[in-house]
Amino acid sequence: MGDSGLLQPGNTEMATFSQRLSRHARSFDLPENHLGNLLGRPGRFRACSLGIDGFHLDFSRQRIDGDGLLTLQRLAQATGCLDRFTRMADGETVNLSENRAALHTAARGTGRQPLNIGGMDVRKEIARVQGEIKAFTGAVHAGEVRTARGHRFTQAVVVGIGGSYLGCEFAYEAMAPNLERHMPLHFLPNVDIDNFGAVVREIDPETTLWIVISKSYTTTETMANLSQVASFLKDRQIDPGSCLVTVTAKGSPGDDPATPVLAAFHMFDFIGGRYSVSSAVGGVPLSLAYGYEGFQRFLSGCRTMDEHVLDAPVEKNIPVTSALLSVWNTVFLGYGAQAVIPYASRLSRLAPHVQQLYMESIGKSVDPRGTPLSRPAGTIIFGEPGTNAQHSFFQLAHQGPAFPIEFIGVVTPGYTGPQAFSKGVTNHQELWANLLAQARALATGRDHDDPARQFDGNRPSTIISVPDLEPERIGMILSFYEARTVLEGFILGVNPFDQFGVELGKTMASDLRREMAAGNAVSTHGFSRLDEGDQFYMAQLFGEKK
Repeated sequence: MGDSGLLQPGNTEMATFSQRLSRHARSFDLPENHLGNLLGRPGRFRACSLGIDGFHLDFSRQRIDGDGLLTLQRLAQATGCLDRFTRMADGETVNLSENRAALHTAARGTGRQPLNIGGMDVRKEIARVQGEIKAFTGAVHAGEVRTARGHRFTQAVVVGIGGSYLGCEFAYEAMAPNLERHMPLHFLPNVDIDNFGAVVREIDPETTLWIVISKSYTTTETMANLSQVASFLKDRQIDPGSCLVTVTAKGSPGDDPATPVLAAFHMFDFIGGRYSVSSAVGGVPLSLAYGYEGFQRFLSGCRTMDEHVLDAPVEKNIPVTSALLSVWNTVFLGYGAQAVIPYASRLSRLAPHVQQLYMESIGKSVDPRGTPLSRPAGTIIFGEPGTNAQHSFFQLAHQGPAFPIEFIGVVTPGYTGPQAFSKGVTNHQELWANLLAQARALATGRDHDDPARQFDGNRPSTIISVPDLEPERIGMILSFYEARTVLEGFILGVNPFDQFGVELGKTMASDLRREMAAGNAVSTHGFSRLDEGDQFYMAQLFGEKK
């Protein structure tokens, strides 16, 4: 086994796999390999199902057969993706472009013990931060930590963007019905002032705890929002330091004793933002919302899926199989997008999290050493809860350009009250009827004399089902998507831990920001140095005199 990737040029073995899989993909244009026919083959469901602890992956509606699956599994073995995942969990430097380990798994106790990096005892440091989270959040709930005016904190606002809030927001929404909520969370990611306006309309500033999350404590949008928060509080004679908590790197401006805050919790270079939900990034807000024990149950679920990835062989490994199917669909079948459709409104924030996780990790054009790939990696991820999605974009899903869909179903809902019957079934049964019907309709299609009512079918999908949305199950879902993303990166031959693609726009924004600052400082400042289009927008913002 090596560290080769499918899209890395110059590797004979990878080129052979690519040619073999490309030839096999063409065979799926034949009528006998239409999904309607594949589904009729005896034993199809059993051969295309994997499960662990109630987490079930049914890929029987994917356009793949036994030979193709076996070749993909051999590809995974040739790339050494599982060995690399193990080395990642053991602290090896796998983020080569930034010379870092990637140890989000260590935040939930997965991997080698002891675990030391650069003289740091990783386990000890993580345990220290988790102990601080437990003590602080417990004190807030007990009323031992209060506002400067002696009030209990009754809600919290998370100030952070991207990986500093998306995963946490997903987990917060998903866990709601199954745990006692100690305090509600609000999220302030967007520098748009209307996001701030919407948040402050919902809170009591006298009893609000603000959680500022930024590793460097220099993220432009987060710092702009922090300035807005500080101004808002000072206008109400509230000392910002008396109600601010930071989650940041040790020694950053957010961890400066000269600027005191209620508490500062450390995050580490070896945990990237989009993989950080199980660190203090998620630990502080989720423990405030649902108690530290609720957060620990979530981590337990993450660890269960992590350990499955580390222990299961390629052919039984759920995230590996899902990653291989994604490679098959994007590279060899040529689909330009993938949808994540949870038939559970509590998972409404899953798709935005997976969108960032996948597209920021896999959307690359070079390998870890900077060599151009044979083709750009990655695809578009989007999604919306079912059944809402059916009444939104499923017209295109059925009769427009095809894209694979990942359906997610929950067997037992969080709502335990009585359910009425409509057309002989409960709401929850109606939900499942729609999920199963959509997956079958996409696969089999329907012939009709009217071309407008003709459905060609042969559109792939996967069904993921879980028994419930207890915190452990939500942790498994999170870890599944993290592992699948990392493994797909390893299989393709990209670094799934850097994100240089987000930087160019930020650099250009800095240039425009300087021009705007000059316009604010000097009323006669002109914008002649900008191009014609930007001058037009400056005139909109500053008035025609500019």
